[in-house]
Amino acid sequence: GAGAAAEEAALAEPEGPDQCLSLLPWDRFSAWLHCVCVVGFDLELGQAVEVIYPPHSKLTDKEKTNICYLSFPDSNSGCLGDTQFCFRFRRSPGRKVSLCCILDQLDRDLPVYLKKDSAYYYGYVYFRQVRDKSLKRGYFQKSLVLISKLPYVHLFRTMLKQIAPEYFEKSEAFLEAVCSDVDRWPPPVPGKVLQLPIMGVIMKLRIPTYRDKPGTAAIVQNMHQADAQISMALPTVHEVDLFRCFCPVFFHIQMLWELVLLGEPLVVMAPSPSESSETVLALVSCISPLKYCSDFRPYFTIHDSEFKEYTTRTQAPPSVILGVTNPFFAKTLQHWPHIIRIGDIKLPGEVPKQVKVKKLKNLKTLDSKPGVYTSYKPYLNKDEEIVKQLQKGVQQKRPTEAQSVILRRYFLELTESFIIPLERYVASLMPLQKSISPWKSPPQLRQFSQDDFMKTLEKAGPQLTSGLKGDWIGLYRHFLKSPNFDGWFRSRQKEMTQKLEALHLEALCNENLVFWSQKHTEVETVDLVLKLKNKLLQADREHLPVKTDTLKKLQAHINDIILALPDDLQDILLKTGTT
Repeated sequence: GAGAAAEEAALAEPEGPDQCLSLLPWDRFSAWLHCVCVVGFDLELGQAVEVIYPPHSKLTDKEKTNICYLSFPDSNSGCLGDTQFCFRFRRSPGRKVSLCCILDQLDRDLPVYLKKDSAYYYGYVYFRQVRDKSLKRGYFQKSLVLISKLPYVHLFRTMLKQIAPEYFEKSEAFLEAVCSDVDRWPPPVPGKVLQLPIMGVIMKLRIPTYRDKPGTAAIVQNMHQADAQISMALPTVHEVDLFRCFCPVFFHIQMLWELVLLGEPLVVMAPSPSESSETVLALVSCISPLKYCSDFRPYFTIHDSEFKEYTTRTQAPPSVILGVTNPFFAKTLQHWPHIIRIGDIKLPGEVPKQVKVKKLKNLKTLDSKPGVYTSYKPYLNKDEEIVKQLQKGVQQKRPTEAQSVILRRYFLELTESFIIPLERYVASLMPLQKSISPWKSPPQLRQFSQDDFMKTLEKAGPQLTSGLKGDWIGLYRHFLKSPNFDGWFRSRQKEMTQKLEALHLEALCNENLVFWSQKHTEVETVDLVLKLKNKLLQADREHLPVKTDTLKKLQAHINDIILALPDDLQDILLKTGTT
């Protein structure tokens, strides 16, 4: 219909970020994926990267080693059949990033928790292990791995489900076809309904934007298409099944929320990488829309390049969340303050019984019972309501998607109640608009004062939006020392500073600059022109939140001032600062 045609046209429009994407083969591919690897098992070499596609993709030896070990479950996991999971590893420093401009442009529109972290790659794995008499080990073992900077877990999981089984039956030519499909995808623009063709199926999805109201998911409709292609609508690009992941530690969700919020060191010990990775991702997402700012590893092994750094006993455990499956970790990490043990994730037929938090000293071996092992005392009183609501859901056989929606809303309301007082206080650090003068540099933000902030809590604290009682003040004190506060405050600071710069530009625009220059010396006028040109460059470079009209107006002012100057100066000024 007309709607579909308009959508096609929108996807093909030449202007905007798509424009530079039509430059080279593989540019569209690299907007989504870094590369695709096949990891196999060789009797002489052990795990080895057998194929990297496209062949020109660059991976350092260290990155390859990390990918090799992280793409296979630990031998004790005994994963027969097909297993899907994901991992995250550090990129080797000092590599130049191609295609940077486009992804950065798109990155600006993402909610903060989906912005890419250029120091890390994600690996999305589809591992197959089946008996095969013809092989020396008696087993066929291979992983198909997508390496990407994007945290779109659900998208890549769905994609692997589509292509991996067929890849194991076929060969490299199939992989080549998959990659050339990806190289035809539109760029990952937030807020647009995207259609991504993959081997005869079209995945339809929408990447959220920072303007979306938190907690609302855009419904991507399945349109009936006249052609033979099957289309699948993805309800989300990045979310995991929260309820399923938290089921084994159901009674402790609120305490886990506090531990993640405060950036406490956490280990998830699970029977397989799919459970460890899903649980770690669920933990990281439970404080959304806040961004979890420390490192997290959905699946971590003893071969990891950061193994020594993270398990050393010479200093306190770092602020990270690790997902592990190797029994060896029960010994190595027993000094960690908070350990989550997960048995097999099954959906509860009956409601779990009330469980006490376990003492750390009881955690000696990996066959300890599932539960949370910690001596942490939560700051907030327990919310019995959510537990009752979810238990009722289990009894009434409510679908897990619906349970996840309830749980996600609960976490969202908790996080928002916590963060609104901070947002309100930080907004008050902004100088008044009337203190912005075009002739002085923009005023500074006022300093964050812990005492002043604490004073605002009496009248305008979390009690305005949350009925939960407890030691909120203690929770804030602890949070202000955490990496999550640091990351949150820094991004707020940057936003507000840019806002001040933008207001300063507006103020300059509203002045009669030509009139000013006629009353000043040539030297002062030249100085003003150079300063204004710098401002324009800065607005462009830092993507300041300025209206395009303002920039056009300022450019016109600059041209008018230059034209009023003597010819020799005009020539020099028209040449400088425009590159």
